[in-house]
Amino acid sequence: MTSMPRPAVDPELHALLAGMPLVERMDEQILAQLRALPSPSPDSLLAGRRVVRREVDVPAEDGAAVRLSVLHPADRDPGVPAPCVYWMHGGGMVLGDRFGQIDIPLEWLERFGVVVVTVEYRLAPEATGTAAVEDCHRGLAWVAAHAGELGVDPGRIVVAGISAGGGLAAGLCLLARDRGTPAIAAQLLICPMLDHRNVTVSSRQYSGEPGVWTRETNEFAWRTLLGGRDDGEVSPYVSPARATDLSGLPTAYVDTGSAEVFRDEDVAYASAIWAAGGQAELHVWAGGPHGFDAQFPQAQLSVTARRTRGEWLGRILRGAAVGGAAGR
Repeated sequence: MTSMPRPAVDPELHALLAGMPLVERMDEQILAQLRALPSPSPDSLLAGRRVVRREVDVPAEDGAAVRLSVLHPADRDPGVPAPCVYWMHGGGMVLGDRFGQIDIPLEWLERFGVVVVTVEYRLAPEATGTAAVEDCHRGLAWVAAHAGELGVDPGRIVVAGISAGGGLAAGLCLLARDRGTPAIAAQLLICPMLDHRNVTVSSRQYSGEPGVWTRETNEFAWRTLLGGRDDGEVSPYVSPARATDLSGLPTAYVDTGSAEVFRDEDVAYASAIWAAGGQAELHVWAGGPHGFDAQFPQAQLSVTARRTRGEWLGRILRGAAVGGAAGR
């Protein structure tokens, strides 16, 4: 079968990807092997940074605990409430931990003085359906309720995530809107995983050969997360592309690459926010494969994407601070 034409990967990133082990598909055995690989310790990830870490366990209704890591700038003024970024890691809902891709929000901690809270949501197949997004909501509700204790400005809480975490951030905004709490100032969605149906042109373009994240690995991840649920049983909090009402959501930043599976669902989600009268800023980085700036932060396209994202966040935090001061 002849493969579909598709946008080429940026030349610098293409050369860097040549040194990576890429896969076409995933199964239970490969997942187990990937989970067995060692991951960097939190201490090593935070080494050399002026960060104070605190661990918190938030009880879940089923008796489990949702672990949060709260990361404060070491030199912050405790008398001045800081903005907060609530971070959700990537990994297709089946891999990773709360320190995944943590260098991204740590850039904002150092640049803007934000408090970063990162959540250890439960993974599939051990937890399916809405379990992960409920974990994220429970952790966020705890942060909002303890804002004073944490030195956080409750009017400047931004939810952010990458890939699976980006999808969780979008679902979390829908869930918080529908439950009426907690307040979210903005949502920052990095190459978010939004649509379990896997039917877009971009999902078909990046199929049939190894890649960072392919249509086949995406199908496995969604099948694992949904646990046998039929299409009609899939909650929009899990698969936000299913949401029929995107009104009343916090302003969004959506970025993705032109050379990746999630491109079209990400573009469609930003368009649906606009159609509902909401605000979204959309960036599609030419030649960007999935998660390129997390994997290769020094590549030129990555530097540009990170800088642009940080500039948006800075505007949001300044605007929220002004709006909060005006409302007091």
